[in-house]
Amino acid sequence: MTLDPSHIDGDATASQGTATRAVPADWRERLIARVIDGALFVVLYYILFAVFWAVSGAEDPMAAKIGGGGEHTLLPELFAWLIAGVAFAVYDVASHSRHGRTLGKRLLRIELAPVAGGVLTTVSLAKRAALLPGPMTAMGIPALNLLAGVFLFTIGLFILIDKPLQQGLHDKVAGTWVVKRGR
Repeated sequence: MTLDPSHIDGDATASQGTATRAVPADWRERLIARVIDGALFVVLYYILFAVFWAVSGAEDPMAAKIGGGGEHTLLPELFAWLIAGVAFAVYDVASHSRHGRTLGKRLLRIELAPVAGGVLTTVSLAKRAALLPGPMTAMGIPALNLLAGVFLFTIGLFILIDKPLQQGLHDKVAGTWVVKRGR
């Protein structure tokens, strides 16, 4: 589907594979899609954490957190977070390069498109994934947690204030935007 941002129209929708006008996806649709995709990431994280914790022989993670300790759960937690974060970034690139959308975007009928038209390239998708969801990987590292959170908030803020394309920082760097699919 070729989309041209110079033809943005609030009432137009794409239809039957060709679009003369494209409509940026609403920030709420994008957020819900990201939450759906993020849920997959969280499930993977907890599975990995349970495996790494069992292999490490560390004390009960819940007791350690309640009791104020938790030093023994740091490595299993860190490894689980890093692996799940990298897996989420790979999922993001793979889903967008194959279908132009992730599971969450598919359910909400939105998709990723290049601003200049044409096709999505793996290079642009890798740049996009490096900025989101890439920093989510850093949230598992205690010293970087706050910085990653602020960075992710900033990306979301760009989506709210950027007009008319509603691009996040990750979209601007990659030359992409999220649009509504034809109904």
